[in-house]
Amino acid sequence: MTTIEPLPYAYNALEPYIDAETMKIHHDKHHQAYFDKFTAAIANNPELKNKNVEEILKNLKMIPTEIKSVVINNGGGHYHHHFFWRILKKEVPFKGEIAHTITQKWGSYEKFKEELSNLALSQFGSGWAWLVLNKEKGLELLKTSNQDSPLSLEKIPLLGIDVWEHAYYLKYQNKRADYVENFFKVINWENVNLFYLQELKKRG
Repeated sequence: MTTIEPLPYAYNALEPYIDAETMKIHHDKHHQAYFDKFTAAIANNPELKNKNVEEILKNLKMIPTEIKSVVINNGGGHYHHHFFWRILKKEVPFKGEIAHTITQKWGSYEKFKEELSNLALSQFGSGWAWLVLNKEKGLELLKTSNQDSPLSLEKIPLLGIDVWEHAYYLKYQNKRADYVENFFKVINWENVNLFYLQELKKRG
């Protein structure tokens, strides 16, 4: 593969919450750059070249020191964005097994939203806020800096809010809170639920 997959929907599919120009630049420029730099970094390493990005991010010890930061940053950027596009869609109701489990753990959707939003808003500089599945098959919320991946912490992403400025600055400028609020209107809960059930099935 020499390029990233196309978006699974039109650039304007998330408007008015995320604008078409942001999606075009975010996908075609930023994601493509992460992919290009990641593939270039591992091109001369047979052990890494024959593994997928998830395997690499789950085992950072396999990465040679001289390319480690490039692989973590750009491999993380590629993996996170490939994941991100698939959890975005307008007007998908909060339902399914994931909704039931979230409500059980946090008491309500509103409390879950508040806590995940607070993580996104309190991330200093660039990074992500995540809903993840941990080793004990429980749900957790966490934030990571830059393109550090939950996979490297033995946690599986189920939902992520990209709070790099390139994800929102064209439309929202410095109003990260407005972007985060509107992000909850474009969550594809069908796919979040699917990822959750698939991961539970893998673990038996």
